[in-house]
Amino acid sequence: MTDALRSRVIARIESERESLVALSLGLHGDPEVAFQEHRASERVASFLRERGFEVERPYGGLETAFRATAAGRGDGPTVAILAEYDALPDIGHACGHNLIAMIGAAAAVGVREVLGHLDGRVSAIGTPAEEGGGGKVALVRAGAFADVAAAMMVHPSSRTISGRTSLASNRVEVEFHGKAAHAAAQPDRGINALDGLIQTFNAVNAMRQQLRPDARVHGIITAGGSAANIIPEYAAGKFSVRARDRLYQQEVLRRFVACAEGAAAATGTTLKVNVNENSGYENMVPSTPLTDRWAEHMRALGVEVMQPVDDERMGSTDMGNVSQIVPAAHPYIAIAPDGTPGHSTAFRDAAGTPEAHANAIAAAKALALTAVDLLADPALLARARAEFEERQRSGLLRGR
Repeated sequence: MTDALRSRVIARIESERESLVALSLGLHGDPEVAFQEHRASERVASFLRERGFEVERPYGGLETAFRATAAGRGDGPTVAILAEYDALPDIGHACGHNLIAMIGAAAAVGVREVLGHLDGRVSAIGTPAEEGGGGKVALVRAGAFADVAAAMMVHPSSRTISGRTSLASNRVEVEFHGKAAHAAAQPDRGINALDGLIQTFNAVNAMRQQLRPDARVHGIITAGGSAANIIPEYAAGKFSVRARDRLYQQEVLRRFVACAEGAAAATGTTLKVNVNENSGYENMVPSTPLTDRWAEHMRALGVEVMQPVDDERMGSTDMGNVSQIVPAAHPYIAIAPDGTPGHSTAFRDAAGTPEAHANAIAAAKALALTAVDLLADPALLARARAEFEERQRSGLLRGR
Protein backbone atom coordinates (compact mmCIF):
# COMPACT_ATOMS: atom_id res chain seq x y z
CA MET A 1 0.00 0.00 0.00
CA THR A 2 1.37 3.39 -0.96
CA ASP A 3 1.64 6.30 1.44
CA ALA A 4 -0.91 8.16 -0.67
CA LEU A 5 -3.53 5.41 -0.24
CA ARG A 6 -2.78 5.16 3.48
CA SER A 7 -3.24 8.91 3.91
CA ARG A 8 -6.54 8.86 2.03
CA VAL A 9 -7.93 6.04 4.18
CA ILE A 10 -7.03 7.82 7.41
CA ALA A 11 -8.29 11.20 6.18
CA ARG A 12 -11.63 9.71 5.07
CA ILE A 13 -12.27 8.15 8.46
CA GLU A 14 -11.15 11.32 10.22
CA SER A 15 -13.59 13.37 8.13
CA GLU A 16 -16.43 11.23 9.50
CA ARG A 17 -15.39 11.50 13.15
CA GLU A 18 -18.40 13.55 14.26
CA SER A 19 -20.94 11.37 12.41
CA LEU A 20 -19.28 8.18 13.66
CA VAL A 21 -19.46 9.29 17.28
CA ALA A 22 -23.11 10.24 16.75
CA LEU A 23 -23.78 6.76 15.33
CA SER A 24 -22.16 5.11 18.35
CA LEU A 25 -23.94 7.27 20.89
CA GLY A 26 -27.26 6.68 19.14
CA LEU A 27 -26.78 2.95 19.59
CA HIS A 28 -25.52 3.36 23.15
CA GLY A 29 -28.58 5.35 24.18
CA ASP A 30 -31.07 2.99 22.53
CA PRO A 31 -29.97 -0.56 23.42
CA GLU A 32 -31.71 -3.55 21.84
CA VAL A 33 -31.10 -7.17 22.82
CA ALA A 34 -30.39 -10.21 20.64
CA PHE A 35 -32.43 -10.49 17.44
CA GLN A 36 -34.42 -7.37 18.41
CA GLU A 37 -31.86 -4.88 17.04
CA HIS A 38 -34.19 -3.46 14.36
CA ARG A 39 -33.36 0.19 14.98
CA ALA A 40 -29.66 -0.50 15.47
CA SER A 41 -29.40 -2.54 12.28
CA GLU A 42 -31.18 0.16 10.30
CA ARG A 43 -28.98 2.89 11.78
CA VAL A 44 -25.74 1.21 10.74
CA ALA A 45 -27.05 0.02 7.37
CA SER A 46 -28.39 3.51 6.55
CA PHE A 47 -25.05 5.07 7.51
CA LEU A 48 -23.32 2.88 4.94
CA ARG A 49 -26.03 3.20 2.30
CA GLU A 50 -25.75 6.99 2.45
CA ARG A 51 -22.01 6.63 1.79
CA GLY A 52 -22.37 4.63 -1.40
CA PHE A 53 -22.64 1.03 -0.23
CA GLU A 54 -25.09 -1.40 -1.76
CA VAL A 55 -27.06 -2.78 1.19
CA GLU A 56 -28.87 -6.09 1.50
CA ARG A 57 -31.15 -6.19 4.53
CA PRO A 58 -32.31 -8.58 5.92
CA TYR A 59 -29.37 -10.86 5.21
CA GLY A 60 -28.71 -14.57 5.62
CA GLY A 61 -32.23 -15.25 6.83
CA LEU A 62 -31.89 -12.94 9.85
CA GLU A 63 -34.15 -9.89 10.06
CA THR A 64 -31.59 -7.76 11.88
CA ALA A 65 -28.54 -8.76 9.83
CA PHE A 66 -27.31 -6.83 6.80
CA ARG A 67 -24.53 -6.82 4.24
CA ALA A 68 -23.21 -3.56 2.76
CA THR A 69 -20.84 -4.02 -0.18
CA ALA A 70 -18.62 -1.77 -2.28
CA ALA A 71 -16.61 -3.06 -5.25
CA GLY A 72 -13.18 -2.14 -6.56
CA ARG A 73 -11.92 -1.88 -10.11
CA GLY A 74 -11.86 -5.60 -10.96
CA ASP A 75 -12.17 -9.16 -9.77
CA GLY A 76 -10.48 -9.92 -6.51
CA PRO A 77 -11.10 -11.20 -2.99
CA THR A 78 -13.85 -10.05 -0.67
CA VAL A 79 -12.76 -8.80 2.73
CA ALA A 80 -15.51 -8.74 5.35
CA ILE A 81 -15.57 -6.25 8.21
CA LEU A 82 -18.06 -7.30 10.87
CA ALA A 83 -20.28 -5.14 13.05
CA GLU A 84 -22.08 -6.19 16.22
CA TYR A 85 -24.77 -4.00 17.80
CA ASP A 86 -26.79 -6.08 20.26
CA ALA A 87 -26.92 -5.06 23.92
CA LEU A 88 -27.19 -7.01 27.14
CA PRO A 89 -30.49 -7.40 29.01
CA ASP A 90 -31.04 -4.83 31.76
CA ILE A 91 -27.60 -3.15 31.55
CA GLY A 92 -27.47 -2.07 27.91
CA HIS A 93 -24.19 -1.75 25.99
CA ALA A 94 -22.04 -3.14 28.80
CA CYS A 95 -19.96 -5.03 26.24
CA GLY A 96 -19.43 -1.97 24.04
CA HIS A 97 -21.08 -3.27 20.89
CA ASN A 98 -22.03 0.28 19.98
CA LEU A 99 -18.31 0.82 19.43
CA ILE A 100 -17.94 -2.41 17.43
CA ALA A 101 -20.63 -1.18 15.04
CA MET A 102 -18.98 2.23 14.76
CA ILE A 103 -15.54 0.69 14.14
CA GLY A 104 -16.94 -1.60 11.45
CA ALA A 105 -18.75 1.23 9.68
CA ALA A 106 -15.73 3.52 9.90
CA ALA A 107 -13.32 0.91 8.56
CA ALA A 108 -15.61 0.02 5.67
CA VAL A 109 -15.93 3.68 4.68
CA GLY A 110 -12.16 4.07 4.86
CA VAL A 111 -11.59 1.10 2.55
CA ARG A 112 -14.22 2.29 0.07
CA GLU A 113 -12.33 5.57 -0.31
CA VAL A 114 -9.49 3.80 -2.18
CA LEU A 115 -11.29 0.87 -3.82
CA GLY A 116 -10.88 2.49 -7.23
CA HIS A 117 -7.20 1.55 -7.00
CA LEU A 118 -7.79 -2.04 -5.83
CA ASP A 119 -9.12 -5.34 -7.11
CA GLY A 120 -11.80 -6.88 -4.95
CA ARG A 121 -14.59 -5.87 -2.61
CA VAL A 122 -15.24 -4.85 0.95
CA SER A 123 -18.40 -6.03 2.71
CA ALA A 124 -19.55 -4.69 6.05
CA ILE A 125 -21.67 -7.47 7.55
CA GLY A 126 -23.99 -6.64 10.40
CA THR A 127 -24.08 -9.63 12.73
CA PRO A 128 -26.81 -9.59 15.39
CA ALA A 129 -27.16 -11.46 18.66
CA GLU A 130 -23.56 -12.11 19.66
CA GLU A 131 -24.60 -12.09 23.32
CA GLY A 132 -25.84 -15.66 23.41
CA GLY A 133 -28.06 -15.68 20.33
CA GLY A 134 -25.39 -16.81 17.89
CA GLY A 135 -26.08 -14.51 14.96
CA LYS A 136 -22.80 -15.42 13.26
CA VAL A 137 -23.51 -19.12 13.83
CA ALA A 138 -26.76 -18.77 11.90
CA LEU A 139 -25.06 -16.71 9.18
CA VAL A 140 -22.29 -19.30 8.78
CA ARG A 141 -24.90 -22.04 8.40
CA ALA A 142 -26.76 -19.94 5.83
CA GLY A 143 -23.60 -19.59 3.71
CA ALA A 144 -23.33 -15.86 4.34
CA PHE A 145 -19.52 -16.06 4.33
CA ALA A 146 -19.22 -18.36 1.30
CA ASP A 147 -17.47 -15.73 -0.86
CA VAL A 148 -15.41 -14.14 1.94
CA ALA A 149 -11.61 -14.49 1.85
CA ALA A 150 -10.96 -12.97 5.30
CA ALA A 151 -13.06 -11.49 8.09
CA MET A 152 -12.16 -8.93 10.75
CA MET A 153 -13.60 -6.92 13.61
CA VAL A 154 -12.41 -5.11 16.74
CA HIS A 155 -13.86 -5.56 20.23
CA PRO A 156 -13.68 -3.10 23.17
CA SER A 157 -11.74 -4.16 26.25
CA SER A 158 -9.65 -2.73 29.07
CA ARG A 159 -6.45 -3.62 27.17
CA THR A 160 -5.32 -3.21 23.59
CA ILE A 161 -4.14 -6.56 22.24
CA SER A 162 -3.84 -7.88 18.70
CA GLY A 163 -5.83 -11.02 19.36
CA ARG A 164 -6.55 -13.87 21.74
CA THR A 165 -8.41 -17.12 21.71
CA SER A 166 -11.87 -17.62 23.21
CA LEU A 167 -13.78 -20.39 24.91
CA ALA A 168 -16.04 -22.74 22.98
CA SER A 169 -19.47 -22.67 24.56
CA ASN A 170 -23.13 -23.68 24.55
CA ARG A 171 -26.15 -22.11 26.20
CA VAL A 172 -28.36 -24.75 27.82
CA GLU A 173 -31.84 -24.49 29.31
CA VAL A 174 -33.05 -27.10 31.80
CA GLU A 175 -36.62 -27.59 33.00
CA PHE A 176 -37.77 -29.82 35.87
CA HIS A 177 -41.39 -30.91 36.27
CA GLY A 178 -42.79 -32.24 39.53
CA LYS A 179 -46.08 -32.19 41.37
CA ALA A 180 -47.52 -29.38 43.47
CA ALA A 181 -48.80 -30.02 46.99
CA HIS A 182 -49.22 -28.22 50.29
CA ALA A 183 -45.69 -27.99 51.66
CA ALA A 184 -46.82 -28.38 55.30
CA ALA A 185 -49.97 -30.49 55.24
CA GLN A 186 -49.21 -32.85 52.32
CA PRO A 187 -45.47 -32.82 51.55
CA ASP A 188 -45.50 -36.56 50.82
CA ARG A 189 -47.89 -35.99 47.94
CA GLY A 190 -45.64 -33.55 46.13
CA ILE A 191 -42.60 -33.83 43.89
CA ASN A 192 -40.29 -30.84 44.25
CA ALA A 193 -39.08 -29.57 40.87
CA LEU A 194 -36.87 -26.97 42.54
CA ASP A 195 -35.00 -29.75 44.35
CA GLY A 196 -34.09 -31.18 40.93
CA LEU A 197 -32.63 -27.85 39.83
CA ILE A 198 -30.78 -27.31 43.12
CA GLN A 199 -29.31 -30.80 42.91
CA THR A 200 -28.10 -29.95 39.40
CA PHE A 201 -26.16 -27.02 40.82
CA ASN A 202 -24.76 -29.25 43.57
CA ALA A 203 -23.70 -31.91 41.05
CA VAL A 204 -22.02 -29.29 38.87
CA ASN A 205 -20.15 -27.96 41.88
CA ALA A 206 -18.86 -31.46 42.63
CA MET A 207 -17.95 -32.03 38.97
CA ARG A 208 -15.76 -28.90 38.91
CA GLN A 209 -13.10 -30.71 40.95
CA GLN A 210 -12.44 -33.00 37.97
CA LEU A 211 -12.60 -30.38 35.20
CA ARG A 212 -9.67 -28.77 33.43
CA PRO A 213 -8.88 -25.23 34.63
CA ASP A 214 -10.18 -23.72 31.37
CA ALA A 215 -13.68 -25.21 31.76
CA ARG A 216 -16.55 -23.03 32.94
CA VAL A 217 -20.09 -24.03 33.94
CA HIS A 218 -22.32 -21.31 35.32
CA GLY A 219 -26.04 -20.73 35.49
CA ILE A 220 -29.05 -18.97 36.98
CA ILE A 221 -32.49 -20.04 38.22
CA THR A 222 -35.21 -18.55 36.02
CA ALA A 223 -38.18 -20.22 37.71
CA GLY A 224 -38.26 -21.73 41.18
CA GLY A 225 -41.78 -21.65 42.56
CA SER A 226 -44.38 -19.08 43.57
CA ALA A 227 -44.88 -19.47 47.33
CA ALA A 228 -43.02 -21.03 50.23
CA ASN A 229 -46.01 -23.19 51.23
CA ILE A 230 -46.43 -24.71 47.75
CA ILE A 231 -44.09 -27.47 46.61
CA PRO A 232 -42.86 -26.19 43.22
CA GLU A 233 -44.16 -28.26 40.32
CA TYR A 234 -41.92 -26.42 37.85
CA ALA A 235 -38.38 -25.09 38.00
CA ALA A 236 -36.05 -23.89 35.24
CA GLY A 237 -32.53 -22.62 34.81
CA LYS A 238 -30.17 -21.33 32.15
CA PHE A 239 -26.55 -22.43 31.99
CA SER A 240 -23.46 -21.73 29.94
CA VAL A 241 -20.97 -24.56 29.41
CA ARG A 242 -17.51 -23.56 28.14
CA ALA A 243 -13.97 -24.79 27.55
CA ARG A 244 -10.91 -23.72 25.57
CA ASP A 245 -11.48 -26.16 22.70
CA ARG A 246 -14.65 -27.54 21.16
CA LEU A 247 -13.81 -31.22 21.72
CA TYR A 248 -13.39 -30.85 25.48
CA GLN A 249 -16.31 -28.44 25.69
CA GLN A 250 -18.58 -31.10 24.23
CA GLU A 251 -17.32 -33.56 26.85
CA VAL A 252 -18.13 -31.07 29.62
CA LEU A 253 -21.56 -30.55 28.06
CA ARG A 254 -22.27 -34.30 28.14
CA ARG A 255 -21.20 -34.41 31.78
CA PHE A 256 -23.42 -31.43 32.59
CA VAL A 257 -26.43 -33.15 31.05
CA ALA A 258 -25.59 -36.23 33.12
CA CYS A 259 -25.61 -34.05 36.25
CA ALA A 260 -29.12 -32.86 35.42
CA GLU A 261 -30.30 -36.37 34.60
CA GLY A 262 -28.94 -37.66 37.91
CA ALA A 263 -30.68 -34.83 39.75
CA ALA A 264 -33.98 -35.75 38.10
CA ALA A 265 -33.55 -39.41 39.03
CA ALA A 266 -32.71 -38.51 42.62
CA THR A 267 -35.74 -36.24 43.08
CA GLY A 268 -38.33 -38.13 41.05
CA THR A 269 -38.80 -35.21 38.69
CA THR A 270 -38.96 -35.25 34.92
CA LEU A 271 -36.33 -33.34 32.98
CA LYS A 272 -36.19 -31.45 29.68
CA VAL A 273 -32.83 -30.22 28.37
CA ASN A 274 -32.59 -27.77 25.49
CA VAL A 275 -29.14 -27.10 24.01
CA ASN A 276 -29.55 -23.89 22.01
CA GLU A 277 -28.52 -24.71 18.43
CA ASN A 278 -27.26 -21.23 17.60
CA SER A 279 -25.33 -20.92 20.86
CA GLY A 280 -22.76 -23.50 19.81
CA TYR A 281 -19.83 -21.09 19.80
CA GLU A 282 -16.52 -22.40 18.48
CA ASN A 283 -13.23 -21.31 20.03
CA MET A 284 -11.64 -18.30 18.33
CA VAL A 285 -8.42 -19.01 16.41
CA PRO A 286 -6.93 -15.66 15.29
CA SER A 287 -5.06 -15.41 11.99
CA THR A 288 -1.49 -14.43 12.86
CA PRO A 289 -0.73 -12.54 9.60
CA LEU A 290 -3.88 -10.44 10.04
CA THR A 291 -3.50 -9.69 13.73
CA ASP A 292 0.18 -8.86 13.31
CA ARG A 293 -0.59 -6.44 10.47
CA TRP A 294 -3.35 -4.72 12.50
CA ALA A 295 -0.90 -4.33 15.40
CA GLU A 296 1.70 -2.79 13.06
CA HIS A 297 -0.81 -0.19 11.90
CA MET A 298 -1.89 0.55 15.46
CA ARG A 299 1.70 1.15 16.54
CA ALA A 300 2.25 3.39 13.50
CA LEU A 301 -0.74 5.42 14.72
CA GLY A 302 0.97 5.81 18.10
CA VAL A 303 -1.08 3.24 20.03
CA GLU A 304 0.65 0.70 22.26
CA VAL A 305 -0.41 -2.87 21.57
CA MET A 306 0.15 -5.45 24.31
CA GLN A 307 0.92 -9.12 23.79
CA PRO A 308 -1.66 -11.64 25.04
CA VAL A 309 -0.48 -13.76 27.96
CA ASP A 310 -0.81 -17.51 28.44
CA ASP A 311 -3.45 -17.22 31.15
CA GLU A 312 -5.46 -14.54 29.32
CA ARG A 313 -8.94 -14.10 30.74
CA MET A 314 -11.51 -14.81 28.06
CA GLY A 315 -15.15 -15.40 27.37
CA SER A 316 -16.84 -16.73 24.26
CA THR A 317 -17.78 -15.20 20.91
CA ASP A 318 -19.51 -16.42 17.78
CA MET A 319 -16.63 -14.85 15.88
CA GLY A 320 -14.98 -18.15 16.76
CA ASN A 321 -17.30 -19.86 14.28
CA VAL A 322 -16.20 -17.45 11.55
CA SER A 323 -12.53 -18.09 12.39
CA GLN A 324 -13.13 -21.80 11.82
CA ILE A 325 -14.02 -21.27 8.14
CA VAL A 326 -11.94 -18.26 7.00
CA PRO A 327 -8.81 -16.46 8.22
CA ALA A 328 -10.13 -14.04 10.84
CA ALA A 329 -8.92 -11.31 13.17
CA HIS A 330 -10.59 -10.22 16.43
CA PRO A 331 -8.28 -7.74 18.19
CA TYR A 332 -9.22 -5.71 21.26
CA ILE A 333 -9.01 -1.97 21.93
CA ALA A 334 -8.80 -0.43 25.40
CA ILE A 335 -11.72 1.84 26.25
CA ALA A 336 -11.64 1.58 30.05
CA PRO A 337 -9.00 1.34 32.80
CA ASP A 338 -7.22 -2.01 32.99
CA GLY A 339 -9.21 -4.40 35.16
CA THR A 340 -12.62 -2.88 34.46
CA PRO A 341 -14.92 -5.91 34.19
CA GLY A 342 -16.84 -6.44 30.99
CA HIS A 343 -20.60 -6.83 31.23
CA SER A 344 -20.69 -4.25 34.02
CA THR A 345 -22.27 -0.83 34.36
CA ALA A 346 -18.75 0.63 34.62
CA PHE A 347 -17.86 -0.80 31.21
CA ARG A 348 -21.19 0.37 29.78
CA ASP A 349 -20.50 3.91 30.94
CA ALA A 350 -16.97 3.78 29.53
CA ALA A 351 -18.37 2.77 26.12
CA GLY A 352 -19.96 6.20 25.77
CA THR A 353 -16.96 8.39 26.67
CA PRO A 354 -14.87 10.61 24.36
CA GLU A 355 -11.78 8.59 25.29
CA ALA A 356 -13.43 5.36 24.14
CA HIS A 357 -14.46 6.90 20.85
CA ALA A 358 -10.98 8.28 20.22
CA ASN A 359 -9.41 4.85 20.75
CA ALA A 360 -12.11 3.15 18.69
CA ILE A 361 -11.54 5.46 15.73
CA ALA A 362 -7.81 4.66 15.87
CA ALA A 363 -8.70 0.95 15.86
CA ALA A 364 -10.98 1.52 12.86
CA LYS A 365 -8.18 3.20 10.93
CA ALA A 366 -5.87 0.24 11.59
CA LEU A 367 -8.63 -2.19 10.61
CA ALA A 368 -9.26 -0.33 7.35
CA LEU A 369 -5.54 -0.27 6.53
CA THR A 370 -5.32 -4.01 7.19
CA ALA A 371 -8.24 -4.63 4.82
CA VAL A 372 -6.59 -2.48 2.15
CA ASP A 373 -3.37 -4.46 2.59
CA LEU A 374 -5.29 -7.68 1.93
CA LEU A 375 -6.65 -6.28 -1.32
CA ALA A 376 -3.42 -4.59 -2.41
CA ASP A 377 -0.95 -7.32 -1.43
CA PRO A 378 -1.93 -10.85 -2.54
CA ALA A 379 1.05 -12.22 -0.59
CA LEU A 380 -0.51 -11.19 2.74
CA LEU A 381 -3.74 -13.03 1.99
CA ALA A 382 -1.71 -16.01 0.74
CA ARG A 383 0.17 -16.19 4.06
CA ALA A 384 -3.08 -16.02 5.99
CA ARG A 385 -4.57 -18.75 3.82
CA ALA A 386 -1.48 -20.97 4.14
CA GLU A 387 -1.57 -20.70 7.95
CA PHE A 388 -5.30 -21.46 7.90
CA GLU A 389 -4.85 -24.57 5.76
CA GLU A 390 -2.00 -25.83 7.95
CA ARG A 391 -4.22 -25.42 11.01
CA GLN A 392 -6.91 -27.39 9.23
CA ARG A 393 -4.50 -30.24 8.56
CA SER A 394 -3.44 -30.25 12.22
CA GLY A 395 -7.06 -30.37 13.40
CA LEU A 396 -6.99 -26.95 15.07
CA LEU A 397 -9.58 -25.67 12.56
CA ARG A 398 -12.48 -27.52 11.04
CA GLY A 399 -12.75 -25.47 7.80
CA ARG A 400 -15.89 -25.00 5.77
